[in-house]
Amino acid sequence: MSIQYWWWVLALGLGIAEMLTGTFFMLVLAFGCIAGGLAAAAAAPLWLQCLIAGLVSLAGTAWARRNRARQAPSAPAARNPDVLADIGERVHVQAWGADRRARVQFRGTQWDAALASGEIAEAGEFTIIELSGNCLILARKR
Repeated sequence: MSIQYWWWVLALGLGIAEMLTGTFFMLVLAFGCIAGGLAAAAAAPLWLQCLIAGLVSLAGTAWARRNRARQAPSAPAARNPDVLADIGERVHVQAWGADRRARVQFRGTQWDAALASGEIAEAGEFTIIELSGNCLILARKR
């Protein structure tokens, strides 16, 4: 079997591994193998194929790391509305207890609620800003 086919098989294996891991780094290595396979198809010597595959992989890795560093860090899962659909929903608090806790009606049932730090404990409309277990953390509606 020709060496170029080994490059294609390796690229395919790395592509499958990419699907299982969900990062871009295996995909970058697969692109490096594709570049090596193209060099092999062009009858380049083995050392040049490996060099091209390595350079493409290094350039792609640098690109992936730079793009990952640019992304803003996501909010923790307990505060992230993309993870918990209840974040941002409004509830009405009848009265707060001395421990800054209350029972509120939300989604057809009673929930424990706690007041976020820095908030004033008075009745009214509040927004869910976090879930701590089965306790809603509330802040004044903004």
